[in-house]
Amino acid sequence: MPRNYYYLIASLPHINYGEKPPMSSEEFIVMCNHMLSHHHASLLQYCRYDPKLSVETVDSTGSAFIDFLMLRERTLNLNLVSLRAAKLNRVSTGEPPHDVPRAEAVAKAAFEIDDPLEAEIYIDRARWGALDEMVGNDYFGVNNVFAYLLKLNLLERRQRFETEKGFAKYRELYSKIVNAIPGFKEDR
Repeated sequence: MPRNYYYLIASLPHINYGEKPPMSSEEFIVMCNHMLSHHHASLLQYCRYDPKLSVETVDSTGSAFIDFLMLRERTLNLNLVSLRAAKLNRVSTGEPPHDVPRAEAVAKAAFEIDDPLEAEIYIDRARWGALDEMVGNDYFGVNNVFAYLLKLNLLERRQRFETEKGFAKYRELYSKIVNAIPGFKEDR
């Protein structure tokens, strides 16, 4: 029988995308470690948006929710890689997965957005919506705990978006790449 976490979930502050997180994901994990079963607490390590984690082969985490989330992220990330390779006329590492059509559609839509920041926000909003859909009516189940942690991750990520610093870093990297090409002069 699935285990519910009524007290934990009822005590969590409501969160919305774009708002300041009410606590850090680290604080939430510490709180959960005291309230979740050992097995459920051990699954929190997979509740993060990390491209490396999503493309690694993990047989099963023991949670259908997390396994599907990892499959969704893998589909999203590998489709983005494939689209970027095609745009640059590079050879792709292979056919991107089509396991989760909605994740594939998000990748295609985000790729069409010219502003990189807006594309990232679009992807994160889609992730947020997917979490809500995945949890469904399981308000007090462990999947809602996992989704809350993932949403905190998205809020923390959103706070790290700083347009001016990002553009300065982009110009720095672009200049390094352009200057590494013999005989190429950058137009300013």
